Amino acid sequence: MKDDRPPPAEIFGHLPDGQAIRRVTLTAGPVSARIITFGAALQALVTPDRDGTPDDIVLGHDDLQGYLDHRGCFGATIGRVANRIAGAGFTLDGRRYDLPANDGPNTLHGGPEGFDRRPWQIEALAPDAVTLSLVSPDGDQGFPGRLRATARYTLEPAAGGAVLTIALAAETDAPTPVSLTHHSFFALPGARALPGRPHSALDCRLTIPAARYLPVDADAIPRAPAPVGATPFDFRDGRQPATAMRSRSLAGYDHCLCLDPGTITAEDPVSGRRIAMTTDAPGLQLYTGNFLDGRVTGKNGHAYRAHDALCLEPQLWPDAVNRPEGWCGRPAILRPGGRHAVTIRIALSAG
Repeated sequence: MKDDRPPPAEIFGHLPDGQAIRRVTLTAGPVSARIITFGAALQALVTPDRDGTPDDIVLGHDDLQGYLDHRGCFGATIGRVANRIAGAGFTLDGRRYDLPANDGPNTLHGGPEGFDRRPWQIEALAPDAVTLSLVSPDGDQGFPGRLRATARYTLEPAAGGAVLTIALAAETDAPTPVSLTHHSFFALPGARALPGRPHSALDCRLTIPAARYLPVDADAIPRAPAPVGATPFDFRDGRQPATAMRSRSLAGYDHCLCLDPGTITAEDPVSGRRIAMTTDAPGLQLYTGNFLDGRVTGKNGHAYRAHDALCLEPQLWPDAVNRPEGWCGRPAILRPGGRHAVTIRIALSAG
């Protein structure tokens, strides 16, 4: 008999001011997703390999202190604006807004205290879903307007596995730039296998429906879109990130691909674990964990290293607020009465 009761919200830890951070576990057959209210983050995603052995496939920490000590954005909801804003500022309706620079001369992931560093509130619980909310006041990290953001995680059974859907949305009372995303580091070999398989993210077979990508300058700010053909960014027919890196044409990926309709897939050849992602976002930031350097200890005491995991971050194109309106096909500015939304559907399977 199906249990229609919502899952409990257990205490995961406490902030220095005593505020409780809670964790909710959603379950669909052999798959489970653990969501914490700090950063509205996916703290764990447990799914079986081709032999039926379950393991956690996202990087993170076993306790709250790890998240407080290190801003790794592991599994977090990113906002107000994901990725980089060039020159740490923008002009909106004739007024210049200066933001804190936290990535060289640029603002990254909403500033030094972005949404990933905040306690969110549990707004609703259902047997297969949890909705979290956050209010960002006017002037927060230099951004105008009072913004209300929500993140809804839903886990449902599906043929061959389960589907995790992440629905992000925001509304505002004044014009402001918004680009929300989800920032899990996927390590498909699983937490137990990861210490013996360094750089395993580079061996995943990736398929990304994108005929164009955004080259970047020395500060990782995008230039105009360029064709992916005959470049390391052509994943249309599937390839391993390692192929470009072995040829020394690229030290690692931290680039936005301009999405076409289709499914993004990543498959680990050893475990057989596979994720298939669909989204309504116009861009996908592909990041191969280049800045993980062994100094941050994660789950099970493992020190995360470069290329241990990869991020697939659906979002607006980076720095859209400083580009012509409609540059990426979606407005970079959210205005009162409008709604910013992005949906990410992740099908989990193994074979």
